[in-house]
Amino acid sequence: MFEIIEKIELAEDTNLIELSAPDIAENALPGQFVIIVAEEKGERIPLTITDRNTEKGTITVVYKILGRSTADLGRMEKGTSLFNVAGPLGKPSEIRRFGTVAVVGGGIGIALIYPVAKALSRCGNRVITVIGAQNEKLLILRDRIASVSAELLIATDDGSAGRKGFVTELLEDRIKKEKIDMVFAVGPVVMMKAAAAVTKKYGIKTIVSLNPIMVDGTGMCGACRVEVGGKTKFACVDGPDFDAHEVNFELLAQRQKIYRKQEKKACGDCQCR
Repeated sequence: MFEIIEKIELAEDTNLIELSAPDIAENALPGQFVIIVAEEKGERIPLTITDRNTEKGTITVVYKILGRSTADLGRMEKGTSLFNVAGPLGKPSEIRRFGTVAVVGGGIGIALIYPVAKALSRCGNRVITVIGAQNEKLLILRDRIASVSAELLIATDDGSAGRKGFVTELLEDRIKKEKIDMVFAVGPVVMMKAAAAVTKKYGIKTIVSLNPIMVDGTGMCGACRVEVGGKTKFACVDGPDFDAHEVNFELLAQRQKIYRKQEKKACGDCQCR
């Protein structure tokens, strides 16, 4: 049922797949996600919906091979079908006319900011997109991002593309040059924390999309709990978008490491990292 219509390797260990999922494609909104089960006894993998095509009845997701389950998904080729895809899940991102919006994506987060940047642009905002990665080879979806951005700024750790340094440095430079009305950021926890620290100094509304450990995706298991404004929230039903200035990033980082030993054991002899 959920056939892989297209599969593209975007970078090392990073793939894009387009899936046949007419109902999800019809109802998905920017910021929402799906939970994929590649094989019958496979783990549930939450992935943000990067794009959708209602005419074809397809959705597009991007994933990085990090463990056993994503390695299993990575071995599936065009023409094969996934066991199950549930969604759309989560609350959609807030899309309205803000003015000038800086959309920031780091690493695999670049794929997650694309649908939001596109929707914000269509809504009449001036979208300045800032993307970054360790090196040029890991900068994914640049053409798609550029097509929905008034301006695209790039940073790489090694300086192989754009400015050598971090996306947060580019973000702060732009904030100093012009009025930014809102910031939307997705990436590693350390990047989102740094972006929040920058924008808090200037009093700019900032939203981050969180991807904590998740199991059922419907708010029953509690695995994806995060602390926001001193209260416990579930990323799957209360988010995944939250006010960056209220997120407890330290606790989030700790919880992301909870199952490292089990993940390493699960990999065994598989080719995941």
